Amino acid sequence: MDLLEQVQTYKKDREGPFIRECIDTTMRNVFVVSLAVADLVVAIYPYPLVLTSVFHNGWSLGYLHCQISGFLMGLSVIGSIFNITGIAINRYCYICHSLKYDKLYSNKNSLCYVVLIWVLTFVAIVPNLFVGSLQYDPRIYSCTFAQSVSSAYTIAVVFFHFLLPIAIVTFCYLRIWILVIQVRRRVKPDNNPRLKPHDFRNFVTMFVVFVLFAVCWAPLNFIGLAVAVNPKTIIPRIPEWLFVSSYYMAYFNSCLNAIIYGLLNQNFRREYKRIIVTFCTAKVFFQDSSNDMGDRMKSKPSPLITNNNQVKVDSV
Repeated sequence: MDLLEQVQTYKKDREGPFIRECIDTTMRNVFVVSLAVADLVVAIYPYPLVLTSVFHNGWSLGYLHCQISGFLMGLSVIGSIFNITGIAINRYCYICHSLKYDKLYSNKNSLCYVVLIWVLTFVAIVPNLFVGSLQYDPRIYSCTFAQSVSSAYTIAVVFFHFLLPIAIVTFCYLRIWILVIQVRRRVKPDNNPRLKPHDFRNFVTMFVVFVLFAVCWAPLNFIGLAVAVNPKTIIPRIPEWLFVSSYYMAYFNSCLNAIIYGLLNQNFRREYKRIIVTFCTAKVFFQDSSNDMGDRMKSKPSPLITNNNQVKVDSV
């Protein structure tokens, strides 16, 4: 092998991991952006309508807005859990099956996975329109999924939209934790890929996102499961404060992801600081500009005075 071939081989060995890391970062960001979109859906339309119903002490926007609000709320919830599941599978493939990762998560495949997540989310929400389960609940001032409309449908919702995704995510993260422990104890062979520090930090971030989602949504789903099993007996026994608190705790989860990213991810912290500094700088700039404009207006002589002075000079 001549010198040129050695240099090319060295460059490939050095550039390969770097390119792979850049591709992984881009694809991971696609899933994170998709999760962020799911969290923002409720803030765009349903939450303002909830505030309106609180101010009016009841729903006054009609049946259509109620259905749209409930549909978008469900879209946000199911989209969040499906995106969290997709992220867990992505991390599992990247860390535990790294040799197959590049083929499984190419640019085209990753975008197809995101589209598939939203298609499944939409398909999962559509049956609510036919079952009639999107209704206004005066206890929470919002149109949402009514757990007592259909016992069979409520059980299916809790299983396919919560328990099954939670089981898949738990399996993925459990396998990753096992690999992390093995790597830390140096029991893995040297020819297997090691877990890099930034991979571990990203994994911890998404694991915390998953744990908080499960904790926030578990009470409401368990209440729904209990109501579905025996509606006549369970519904009168559920205190209103318990249902209301579990409902708002569940939807408060949409606000937590951005906080988690800011606390655990250095890139997000850097961008948060840059946004805050930019906002404060712009605010100070506009204040200084307005003050300068006011000073110039005060120091500038009025046209009347200028004309009078000119007349006096001319007359002299």
